[in-house]
Amino acid sequence: MKLSGFVHLHVHTSFSLLDSSLRHAGLFKRAVELKMPAVAMTDHGNMFGAIDFYNGAKKHGLKPIIGCEVYVAPESRHSKKEKHDLRDASYHLILLAQNEKGYKNLLNLVTLGYMEGFYYKPRIDKELLAEYAEGLIALSSCGRGEIAHNINRENLPRAIKIADQYRDIMGQGNFFLELQNHKMEYQEKINKELVKIGEKLSLPLVATNNCHYLNREDFHAHEILLCLQTGKTISDQYRMRYPSSEYYFKSSEEMMGLFSDIPQAVENTLKIAERCELEMDFDKLNFPDYPVPESYTLESYLKEQTSKGLEERFQEMTKYGIAYDDLLYKNRLQEELCIIERMGYPGYFLIVWDFIDYARKNSVPVGPGRGSAAGSLVAYSLRITDIDPLRYDLLFERFLNPERVSMPDIDIDFCMTKRDNVIKYVSDKYGGSQNVTQIITFGSMNAKGVLRDVGRVLDMPYGEVDKIAKLVPNRLNISLKEAFKEEKRFERMRKDSEQIKELLDISLNLEGLPRHCSTHAAGVVISSKPLTNFLPLYKFPSKGKGEQDEVVTQYSMGSVEKLGLLKMDFLGLKTLTVIDNALRLIKESLGVDLDTAAISMTDSETYKLLCSTRTLGVFQLESSGMRDLLKKMKPD
Repeated sequence: MKLSGFVHLHVHTSFSLLDSSLRHAGLFKRAVELKMPAVAMTDHGNMFGAIDFYNGAKKHGLKPIIGCEVYVAPESRHSKKEKHDLRDASYHLILLAQNEKGYKNLLNLVTLGYMEGFYYKPRIDKELLAEYAEGLIALSSCGRGEIAHNINRENLPRAIKIADQYRDIMGQGNFFLELQNHKMEYQEKINKELVKIGEKLSLPLVATNNCHYLNREDFHAHEILLCLQTGKTISDQYRMRYPSSEYYFKSSEEMMGLFSDIPQAVENTLKIAERCELEMDFDKLNFPDYPVPESYTLESYLKEQTSKGLEERFQEMTKYGIAYDDLLYKNRLQEELCIIERMGYPGYFLIVWDFIDYARKNSVPVGPGRGSAAGSLVAYSLRITDIDPLRYDLLFERFLNPERVSMPDIDIDFCMTKRDNVIKYVSDKYGGSQNVTQIITFGSMNAKGVLRDVGRVLDMPYGEVDKIAKLVPNRLNISLKEAFKEEKRFERMRKDSEQIKELLDISLNLEGLPRHCSTHAAGVVISSKPLTNFLPLYKFPSKGKGEQDEVVTQYSMGSVEKLGLLKMDFLGLKTLTVIDNALRLIKESLGVDLDTAAISMTDSETYKLLCSTRTLGVFQLESSGMRDLLKKMKPD
C-alpha cells in the first residue's frame, strides 16, 4: 500500500475544549482512509487526551505524535501587565515530542504554563523553553505565532530576530517555519515573508492545516461550538469566528495542491513524523515506596501484619460467639498472599493499610468496605474492609485475578468532613503535592444538555427548546440517536421546521464532546516521584480570597491507571458522618459507648424497618427503585 506524502502536524482534538469538534475515533479513521502513516495531537495549552490519543493511534496502525500548541509570553511568564489587546498577552507555538526526553520536557512545560505563567492562558516563556528544549521539535504556528504576528504588523526586522531566537533555543534542525493556506489573503503575505526568512536564516519550512473539525461540512456545527465557548449567539456580529471553512482534516492531495509552489514544505511533514519516535511503556508499576522497618521486605512486612491482624479477628469472633475453622482461614490467607506477591502488589496493600490505620487511630470514620475488595481476606485481616469473606463465600478472584492482570481497586469511604485529613496525611507521607494530587474529570455534552446549549446559540425561545429536550427519554446515558429512534415526534418536528432540523442535526454532531473539566469526586493519585515525570498537571484558579488554587492531573482516571500510577478512590460519605454524629450524641446523652461491629446481623427490628421501606437516609437503599425492591423482596 502506497502511503500518503503528507502528515498533519497541527491538529486540535476535542480536548481543545469547545474549540474543536475533532474526536479521536473519527480522526484516526479518516487518517487511515487517507493512507497517512502518522498523525499529531496539538491541543491548546493542554495534553488532556495524550494517553488515549497515543493508544488509539497505535490501535489504528498510525504513528502517534504527541504535541501541544503552547502559549508563549511576549516577555517573562511572570510578567502580567494589563494589555489593551488580549492577543498580545501570549503567542502560539507548536511543540512536538521526538522521544521520551522530549515528552517529559513537554510535560514540564505544559505544567509550568499553569503553575507559573497563567495569565488568561497557561503561558511559558523563552527562558523556560530553552531549559526544556531537548527532544522537542518546534513549529512557528499560525497567524497567532510570534513571527507571523510581526509580519502581519509590518515589523519584519522583529520577525527575523524572533525566528533567529527560536533557532538558537531549539537547536539546529529543530525549528520549522510553519506555512498555512486557508485561502485567505493575509496568509499569502505571511507565507511569502516566511519563505524569505527561511532562506535568510537557513530555516526549514513545513506545511500544516490547523485542523479543528473533520470535514468541510462540519464548519457550521463548529461555529455553534465557538459560540458555546464564548457565550455568544450565532446572530451576534461580534462573535468569535473562523474566517473560512478550510480548517478541516485535508487529504494529502489537497495539501500538495495548496503548496504546489513549495513542495519541500509538504515533504518536511514526513521527515518530522519519521523523527518522532516516542515509545510509551504501560507495563511498569510506578507505585510509591512504602517505608518498611529495617530488616523487612515489603513481602515479609505484609505477611507479618496480616498474620497479626487475622489473630485479632479470631479474638473478635470468639468474643462475639462466631464459630470458625482457623486452618481454613490461614490457608486462604497464604493463597492470597502468594498471588499478591506474584503480581507485585504488596506495597499497594501496605499503603492502603497504612492510611486506613491512620484514619481509625485519628477518629476519622471509615466505611466497612464495598465492591470486589470485600472478597479479600488480606484486606479483612488488615482492617481495610470489615466484611469476613469466608463467612459470606466471597471470591478473592473477583478482586484480583492472576489470569487477568489488572490493578487492584479498593474504594474507601471516609466521613465527609474528615476525608481531607487523610488526603493530607498521604500527601505529607509521600512527598507532598508534587507527588500526590487529585484527578481531573471531564463533563461532556449529553443528549438533553446539548439540545439546550445549541438551542440557546440558535436564538430559539427557551420554552420551545425545553419542550424538545424533554422528549428525550429519561434514561441514563441515552444518546440522541437512540432518542430519535424511540421518540417518533422528533422525525415529525424535523420535517415541519427547518430550524428544528438544524437544532437536531447540530446537536447530533456535537453530542458527547467534552464541555469542561473539574476535579474527580474521589480520585487521588500517589506517585513515587514528582508527578511531572509521568503526566502534566492542571490548575483551577481559586474561587475566593485566601483559598488555594486547586491542582489536579491533566490525565483522567483511566489514563492515570494505564501509566501504572497508584490511583485511590477516597470517597467522602455523608452517611458515615451521620453515624459518627449519632454515636457521639448517644455517648454524650446516655453515656453508652455503642460498638457498631457488635450489632447482630440477624436483628429482627432492622429487617422490619427495611421491609417497611422507611429507608430514606440509609446508604444505597434510599432511591425509589431500591425501596420498591425492598417491598417486593421482604428481606429477612
